[in-house]
Amino acid sequence: MLKVRSIFLSDIHLGTRACQAGNLNNFLREYESENVFLIGDIIDFWSMKRSIQWTPAQNTFVQKILRRARHGERVMFIPGNHDEALREYEGIAFGDIEVVAEHVHQLADGRRFLLLHGDEFDQITRYHRWVAVLGDVAYNLLVRLNGLISYMRRWMGISGYWSLAGYAKRRVKKALQFIFDFENSAIHSARQRGLDGIICGHIHCAAIRQIGDLIYVNCGDWVDSCTAIVEHSDGSLELIAWDSANLIVLSQQTEEPACVS
Repeated sequence: MLKVRSIFLSDIHLGTRACQAGNLNNFLREYESENVFLIGDIIDFWSMKRSIQWTPAQNTFVQKILRRARHGERVMFIPGNHDEALREYEGIAFGDIEVVAEHVHQLADGRRFLLLHGDEFDQITRYHRWVAVLGDVAYNLLVRLNGLISYMRRWMGISGYWSLAGYAKRRVKKALQFIFDFENSAIHSARQRGLDGIICGHIHCAAIRQIGDLIYVNCGDWVDSCTAIVEHSDGSLELIAWDSANLIVLSQQTEEPACVS
């Protein structure tokens, strides 16, 4: 087991068919930490209103997090838009898990980062919720098609993971512009507070990027790309992508939005 200072996770979407809780549990078996930050959309209440898909692997994840909290790891939950109902409980601890709206985390090297989900920077989610819900349904369809495509690729002997949802994001110019606008809004918020960077989620597009004099970090998701951010004992941040073969791909920094495919 590898020892790190902090683990940052977002967009797990428990309660959905697309949630890759099995891969997430395998990842957590390999990493011991002092802090676990759950940065929004951990539980997908939006999708659960339509149908609930709760698997034994998802139960295992919940049990792992509760066990980590009981054994002394600091576990903090920052609700996102899909689990926004939990925002009513900000400031309350459940089973040693803190629920907060946002948090300023100081890395081991002294740098200070704003932690929040990021839906605040998404104009569609904030002002046109019905469009966001429709987009969520379409995205879930793409993710479900990924499963069929992955099966066909394995049957044909093609190795490696390929993401239809990630491909769609990269090919659609407006989607890329949305990502850049989101990143710039996030960085602007951190700069206004005099911080060194921001760690967020929401757009399912993992990245560690230098933007001007600040660092933009996105945790990605555990629906499509299976990505997380870890903080090492020296304060350095690393993006980890966990694929279906349990191989770990490490990345220090990306020059473009790294929607892992």
